[in-house]
Amino acid sequence: MASRRAVLGAAVGVAGAALAPSPAAHAADDAVDTVDAVASRLDRDLINLRRDIHQHPETAGQERRTAALVAHRLRAAGLAVTTGVGGHGVVGLLTGARPGRTVAYRADMDAVPPEDQVGGGTLPAHVCGHDVHTTVGVGVAQVLARLRHRLAGTVMFVFQPAEEDLSGAAAMLADGMFRHARPVEIHALHCGPVPVGQFAVMPGFGQPGIDRGTATLTGADAPSHAQQLAADIRSLGTVAPPANPADIEQLLVDLQIPGGPLAEFVYVQQATASGAEVQVSYRCWPQERYVAVRADIRRLASSYGATVAFPDEPFPAMVCPERESLELRRYLGGDRTATLHAAFPFKGEDFALFLDRLPGTYAILGVRAPGAGIETSLPHLGTFTPDERAIGHGVRAMAGWLARRTR
Repeated sequence: MASRRAVLGAAVGVAGAALAPSPAAHAADDAVDTVDAVASRLDRDLINLRRDIHQHPETAGQERRTAALVAHRLRAAGLAVTTGVGGHGVVGLLTGARPGRTVAYRADMDAVPPEDQVGGGTLPAHVCGHDVHTTVGVGVAQVLARLRHRLAGTVMFVFQPAEEDLSGAAAMLADGMFRHARPVEIHALHCGPVPVGQFAVMPGFGQPGIDRGTATLTGADAPSHAQQLAADIRSLGTVAPPANPADIEQLLVDLQIPGGPLAEFVYVQQATASGAEVQVSYRCWPQERYVAVRADIRRLASSYGATVAFPDEPFPAMVCPERESLELRRYLGGDRTATLHAAFPFKGEDFALFLDRLPGTYAILGVRAPGAGIETSLPHLGTFTPDERAIGHGVRAMAGWLARRTR
């Protein structure tokens, strides 16, 4: 694993501050455009790009059109581009004019299939914000490319397929993603129910992994016992999905309480009987708690004479490194960056596989429009309608942050 030592150079402002030159920088650099000025010229085009991607949602493994759009934009900006990485993954390399570190930035591209949309849905849709994530990633690349002559080091842009089914990160890694460059850090944003223009970080927390198992019963009463066992397993859950906007608001409050009600949890995502079998999937925090949850499931199953099979290990939780998360919070500004002290219970994130290899950051990009109900900004709800101004905020913040980290 790469060192987590932070190498910080001259600061880059979140909005409106220039890429700060080193003391030896040529005087002509003083006139270079700032991050904000460059981003401002791209705002409208990037919103149009997001709308294009939004109107053509592609589910996990089907991101051909989206990947082609991304590759075209990156090549036009002068990046070295490789396509077909781990399926439809795209890797773009932007090398600055000055020596520095190599850092990576990841954006996911796939849409949510109907069965995973809360509140119904008959077609794939971008209700998790990946169209926004992809657009922000393209925008950051375009901004930094225009400021290449002031950029130190190299930025590796990773546009990942198949996040929704947790297969894309593993596929890109297996396909040798890091043969293109060897970053020392990796960073990402994800849409969330925070006011537009604001962010949230999760030092030491993140997203839970997922564990799955199958309980098998025998005997003439197996189907009825399977139904009872499924109900017993569901009772292990300590948290339920929000049922209304007030529940979502309370969830956000709970996430910000150190040692609060979500500091530890078990969320039983599925416990469904089919014939003589019970299919189980659950998320928990902290990640190590799965050992105790498995023991509880086995105990319940044994009372019905059932056996339980689990994989060797659950899919890992995403744990945001504390040091880098706090550095990002200081960089973005504490007045517009909330700190979450718990993991969001209901969704996993295969960015976990990247953070298992490299330090980095994963922050929430606020997409809640002023006056809008919170249900418009919680991913996977059918009512998810992010404020498109979040794109500009994400581009400015991440362009400056990555330029700083490459120093």
